[in-house]
Amino acid sequence: MRRVKSLACTLIATLMLPAALAAQPSLADCDSPAFETVLRPAAALAAHGGKQPQAVWLSARLLQWPQVEQAPGARFRLYHAKDASLIAAAGQPVQGADGAVALTIAAVPPALAQRFRHVGAGLVLQAEADVATLRRLQREQLLLVHEDEQGRVLRTTLLQAAAALDELFAGAASAGPLGATPQRGFTDIRLWAPTAQQVALCLYDRADGPAARLAPLHGDESTGVWSTRLSGPVRSRFYRYLVDVHVPGIGRVRNRVTDPYALALGADSQRAWIADLDAPTLKPPGWDRHRTPATVRAPTDLVIYELHVRDFSAGDASVSAANRGKYLAFTERRSKGMQHLAALAQAGITDLHLLPVFDLATVPEAGCTSPPAHALQGPPDGVQQQVAVMAGAATDCFNWGYDPWHYTVPEGSYASSAADPASRIVEFRRMVMALHAAGLRVGMDVVYNHTAAAGQHPKSVLDRIVPGYYHRLDANGQVERSTCCDNTATEHRMMAKLMIDSVLTWARSYRIDSFRFDLMGHQPKAAMLELKAQLKATLGREIPLIGEGWNFGEVADGARFEQASQLSLNGSGIGTFSDRARDALRGRGGLHAQGWLNGQHADPHPLAPPATRDDLMRAADLARVGLAGSIRGYRLTTHDGLAQPLERIAYGSQPAGYVAEPAEVVNYVENHDNATLFDDAAAKLPPGTSRIDRARVQVLGAAVNAFSQGIAYFHAGQDMLRSKSMDANSYDSGDWFNRLDWTYRDNGFGAGLPPEQDNGKAWPLIKPLLADASIKPGPAEIAWTRDAFRDLLAIRRSSTLFRLRTAADIEARLRLPNTGPQQLPTVIAGHLHGQGYPGAVFREVLYFVNADQQPQTLAIDAAQGRPFELHPVHRAPRAAERRARTEARFDRDSGRFTLPPRSAIVWVLH
Repeated sequence: MRRVKSLACTLIATLMLPAALAAQPSLADCDSPAFETVLRPAAALAAHGGKQPQAVWLSARLLQWPQVEQAPGARFRLYHAKDASLIAAAGQPVQGADGAVALTIAAVPPALAQRFRHVGAGLVLQAEADVATLRRLQREQLLLVHEDEQGRVLRTTLLQAAAALDELFAGAASAGPLGATPQRGFTDIRLWAPTAQQVALCLYDRADGPAARLAPLHGDESTGVWSTRLSGPVRSRFYRYLVDVHVPGIGRVRNRVTDPYALALGADSQRAWIADLDAPTLKPPGWDRHRTPATVRAPTDLVIYELHVRDFSAGDASVSAANRGKYLAFTERRSKGMQHLAALAQAGITDLHLLPVFDLATVPEAGCTSPPAHALQGPPDGVQQQVAVMAGAATDCFNWGYDPWHYTVPEGSYASSAADPASRIVEFRRMVMALHAAGLRVGMDVVYNHTAAAGQHPKSVLDRIVPGYYHRLDANGQVERSTCCDNTATEHRMMAKLMIDSVLTWARSYRIDSFRFDLMGHQPKAAMLELKAQLKATLGREIPLIGEGWNFGEVADGARFEQASQLSLNGSGIGTFSDRARDALRGRGGLHAQGWLNGQHADPHPLAPPATRDDLMRAADLARVGLAGSIRGYRLTTHDGLAQPLERIAYGSQPAGYVAEPAEVVNYVENHDNATLFDDAAAKLPPGTSRIDRARVQVLGAAVNAFSQGIAYFHAGQDMLRSKSMDANSYDSGDWFNRLDWTYRDNGFGAGLPPEQDNGKAWPLIKPLLADASIKPGPAEIAWTRDAFRDLLAIRRSSTLFRLRTAADIEARLRLPNTGPQQLPTVIAGHLHGQGYPGAVFREVLYFVNADQQPQTLAIDAAQGRPFELHPVHRAPRAAERRARTEARFDRDSGRFTLPPRSAIVWVLH
């Protein structure tokens, strides 16, 4: 699983002021170096329960206290105090309260009980108060108390308030735009802060200067939205908020915080900037007139190349020094990297998907550094390279970026000037224009399932405005972290709204053409469907949405809601990554555990777990599941002789076939996570495997992907034998282990032992591999792989038969010969029927992938006596796979095809 740089908690002194002196904010508050001021520290609560929010609001009035039962004569009361003055000691009456709300025992409606099925069984109570009172109470310190007949404390708990806030302030979701919205002659400022007691706006003339103006915001009791209108031209463009709010366990606090709806920021995200994204000054010349390439008519046309902005150009000497690692590198169309991308677009890549490019928390936007070149020199299996990289990892310029700080602002470290908020907006748009001009649509990796920080951390934005609302909490009120970081709760109305509004901004204002959702299975299916509908309604067209539909953590198996996961999204039109064929092809279960591609059973590695012919055939079946688009109802004869729909074939405890339509599956064998395909094969192919055979295995993996129905997804550098020197998790491994070489001389293998943190236990096995010079490819193998990959793209692009639109099309037009118990298990084949199909070009197509180190011959009855010929791409003089012309054979009389070792060959019938 990916991780982000550790966010060491910054110790910042908090200013302790008496409440009477700090009732009204001042300009001095705006300029305080502390991110918080404790206006009134929370008083001591009872140790029994106490500071842990174990009770959960189920609605505006109902709450549930797990593991608590009513005792004879005991009562329950909800105490409140505006100034965080409650004192609750066991055996004593509560002190410091402004009042208490009576509670009565109630029953939970079935629908509500189902929604909160994850909450432990316990007493359900109803607050006897009107809506206005309940809204007011959410701004105060609240304590649920179990008392005896004399009013003495038996037990106390804080409360998890999200459901109450959603119901009490439901109108906020449709009450208009949040954030700073410039209009002609004025600017509206709006912040959702329903639990805040007071909100003010600090305005600054500069990103680093003193506050120029302080403006109070006015709260709407029914929506919880605080707002003000700034009349006339806004001279002070930078801003942040002062939010007075009760923070459980800390007290009444004045937080200095940026805007979760910010559209622009100064350096290192310290202050937001009022931006009109429609202003001419923020648009590059031609922005409104330029067009997105019309290469995707249906989601199955998507062929995606996943790339990190910094990887693209940080090491490209053909890019001007000032633009390396920046958005503007993509505007240098004559650079080697852009020439490579343009060639991929010409061959058949449709979308360039960028790893996170929103404002992220772990790269210094000003002053990031890189290790000196001399520190990175060492033997291919040396330890010193990773020592140098990790020594500066906290302050270097690299991170994958799965650590969101502000969701809707371009990352500043990729801009020429992070201090100039306009530069990141204009330069991001120039990047998009340049990629569109090169024939590539632009996709974006988004991460709405977690944030970089929560609570009162300086880099926590959401929690410091509405404490405890935006994140998913466990039974003790602690933020769940199953995704690696602080999990957000898109099941809550306003977190879902933030996600939807953010995506709409990227699509509308930055012309993002498709989106990939990180750990999408941690989000509700309903929220994703609403997003999909709003994108279409707003833009007038479908925007492809794909994501990781993994099922794990506190939401697994629908524990809290119906997830946007693999098994839940069939029929939705939203795509999920399929691990079925990926695992079958690569193998899983250890460094040397082989898969269908790299020698399982047929070419065993001496250290690989033993594998049988049945294991190999089972892997071939799962590869065929991918070829058939993982369609639930597609029927396949499996290695045991059963003809059954793919949903009846087991993939662990799940069905192998799990989608309703091919647009709902994303096929891949490599992406930024885990070891690259080359590194995986470096450990799994037997010692002595030649360099060219290693390249051929790489191409076979791409071929299965290219021939599979659904959406095709490739990792940048997969076409160049990319290695990360066996790094299994390069999220924070710097430019050194993540570099790309567009000169095609070095694939990155043997750059030293990968960072110890995630790879140290495997060093004894990795070290001899990195030291083996016979594994590392030369320029010839890299260039051959590049060209063979482009040929595969051209083959996929040549006919819609490789990207059939519907499940019915696949069931009618795809046959998978060579199946069942008598199959040749190292060969998979597909037969596509195109007669009458729009864009088919060919009447029929036959493709073969031979993973064997030996040539193989396979008879196809349907080809006997028919004039099949090599695909035109294979027949071209510059075709990379020359063996298609010199070694591959088709005997028309017998219908027998002879396949060279480790080859992917396509024949067609006109």
